[in-house]
Amino acid sequence: MTVLNAVTTKPAYRRRAGQTKLYKILFHVTCILIALLFLTPIVLVLIASFHAQPSAGSGLFSLSGLCMCSYQRLEDFGSGILHYAGNSLFVAAGTAILTILISVFAGYGFSRFRFPLKSLAFLMILSTIMVPFQSILTPLFLILAKLGLQNTLSGLVLIYVTLQLPFSVFMMRNAFDAVPKEIEEAARVDGVKGLRLLIYVSGPLVLPGIVSVGIFAFLNAWNEFLAALVFLTDQDRYTLPVLVTAVRSGHYGSVDWGAVQAGVTVMMIPCLLLFVTLQRFYIRGLTAGAVK
Repeated sequence: MTVLNAVTTKPAYRRRAGQTKLYKILFHVTCILIALLFLTPIVLVLIASFHAQPSAGSGLFSLSGLCMCSYQRLEDFGSGILHYAGNSLFVAAGTAILTILISVFAGYGFSRFRFPLKSLAFLMILSTIMVPFQSILTPLFLILAKLGLQNTLSGLVLIYVTLQLPFSVFMMRNAFDAVPKEIEEAARVDGVKGLRLLIYVSGPLVLPGIVSVGIFAFLNAWNEFLAALVFLTDQDRYTLPVLVTAVRSGHYGSVDWGAVQAGVTVMMIPCLLLFVTLQRFYIRGLTAGAVK
């Protein structure tokens, strides 16, 4: 009986092993195809940015006749590409820092403290996500004009922070909810209280959530176009998305595809570097609070 069982189970084991190997091959092939699907537009944009103006909109797979003329036209526009990149960096970094500071304190308050109408206040904050940004452009424009922040990068930072806060507060509340309260109680027994408790005890535990909030705020502010176009009228204060739109018009109304693709390439580099550097924190931050 033992020999018979061994003979009958061996083919079944081989079938399962073969099926497992087939599944692995299909999985890797699917992953490679999906990766190529996402990488192909990036590669095409990069190649097109090195083509001359007449061939930048066609012949993207050709590697002949490559030059830096598109980047030179981008540099010659206005105050130069580095100046506008500095504007975008100031706006994106300022938005990320302010969003992190406000959302951390707000998320900690909603997670740890009890106060009247707490649930209603949190619901009202979340409900603002459903308000289209385009519908409040006029009130925001009037508010900035009253505050004297119209056509300033600081005013643009405040607009972006306002738009990022509802989602950021929601994420940080969930991140703090995932931290056991017993850890903070043990720290209080050791004499750690107030702001030190948040910074030295709870802060490191919710670091993935903080990084995720910062990445979201930075990338959204870096790539945002409509608010920068509406609230900035001085060319020296343009951000990179507005710059790409401003340089797209070529001779006789034609589109300068080379300069556009060069601007897109410059805009992609900080986003890719930031995500690749902090992706492990980003993934952990998105799943924080999912399982309690």
